[in-house]
Amino acid sequence: MKTPDVWKTRLFDCLSVPTLILKPNRVVVDVNTNFLEKFRCNKKDVVGKTCHDFFYNSVEPCPLETCALAKVLADRRGHSDLRYTTTNAGLEKWDNRVFSPILDDAGEVQYVVECIHDVTQLKLLERELSGAKEFTQKLIESSTTAIIAADLQGKILTMNPAAEELTGYSLKEAHERITTKDLYPPGQAKKIMKILRDESLGGKGKLHLSTFTIVNAQGEEIPVELTAAIIYEGDQEAATVGLFNDLRDKLKQDEAMGELRRRIYRAEKMASLGHLAAGVAHEINNPLTGIIFYSDSLLQTLAPDDPRRRSLACIYEDAKRCGKIIKNLLAYSRQETPSEEILHVNTLLEHSLDLIRDRKFFMGIQIRKELSDEIMLIKGDRDQLGQVIVNLVMNAVDAMDHEGTLTLRTYRNKAAQKVYIEVADTGWGIPESDLPLIFDPFFTTKAPGKGTGLGLSTAYGIIKENQGRIWVKETSPSGTTFAVELPLYLPSGRGNNQP
Repeated sequence: MKTPDVWKTRLFDCLSVPTLILKPNRVVVDVNTNFLEKFRCNKKDVVGKTCHDFFYNSVEPCPLETCALAKVLADRRGHSDLRYTTTNAGLEKWDNRVFSPILDDAGEVQYVVECIHDVTQLKLLERELSGAKEFTQKLIESSTTAIIAADLQGKILTMNPAAEELTGYSLKEAHERITTKDLYPPGQAKKIMKILRDESLGGKGKLHLSTFTIVNAQGEEIPVELTAAIIYEGDQEAATVGLFNDLRDKLKQDEAMGELRRRIYRAEKMASLGHLAAGVAHEINNPLTGIIFYSDSLLQTLAPDDPRRRSLACIYEDAKRCGKIIKNLLAYSRQETPSEEILHVNTLLEHSLDLIRDRKFFMGIQIRKELSDEIMLIKGDRDQLGQVIVNLVMNAVDAMDHEGTLTLRTYRNKAAQKVYIEVADTGWGIPESDLPLIFDPFFTTKAPGKGTGLGLSTAYGIIKENQGRIWVKETSPSGTTFAVELPLYLPSGRGNNQP
């Protein structure tokens, strides 16, 4: 049978970590086998030496404020100390040293047991994980995609700056004031969670790129692309994360591209119709001229009471009406070579009004002029541009049924080097369904015989030929405003010093 001291020695040597026993004066009285193996020494190299002499080759003890052994001696309780060193090869080394007191019958410290745990791998792993976590956090923070994570009750756990900008909430406000339900229209958050839990829709716990609407702090609804996922701990749902992309700019770009495509299509269609109109007009014009000439000649030879005179007069008038349509077709197809001269917009507007010689046309109409005092020069054909203004004015008067206010407005945008003419009426407006068609040839809402449908299409062609544009600025049951934009003419050498 072994004596108790032998058992104590064997138990001491069986400890799986390097261990030494110290006196209160820091002198080593014993070390176990693991200690000798780790530090590659013999007992005589360490027993009898102080710990600071053996470990640090120092005659002075470690500073009291950093020495765990000193704390053990002071309060007679266990303490630990994490020590960092480097090997001769320059490798990092971390030890967690645990000091435990052995007390005598009087409660005083008789010995101190020091166990040395090598935690180098653990510390290196912690550093690696900390670095990965820091990198991930920086990645999230710098992402232009809004990222929001929440628990299963909808409480927001984190959100990056992009999410703060998108939602209008700071992270602190989100923590204190809202849940994820507040970020969606009623019922939508529940719908998203239902999709996430449905294995038939993209896989359980996943929501592939989908379009939804969120509601920001100001109550504004914002279209977004959303990718979401459930975060699991084992088989249990723990949290959710969503990635949001603001679609407002994309939708604006899509709308602009759609408008550009429509304008290109309209320009191509009108160019094709222009060629067709020119061909038809030339083919019809010659025989029509003969009809007009011979019917007029016959009328001159018939007696006033001749019964054939009425029918012949109808032929003559209808032929003249056809001649007017042909003239409009030729104007629409741009068969005439336009002249170019420098025009002041206000002067052009006044000249165009003078072309409407029948002042009865404006009976019941109040004309309001809001003309800019600035010098606004443009370059173009006076007659053609005047035709555009006359057409817009006559359409405006017709739309008011000869009762209301006609407003003529001019102004310029010096920075953009553009001049603007607006013709506004207080008529019944243009139906939304008609807006895409109003510049198409032969489209008219007037009664048969009252219009050819070539006025606005001709105006469109003239303005386009002058590097400008014409559009309906606004329309409603209380009136319509047409706007014309033309390049501002800058005399040579004056550049942006144009007054």
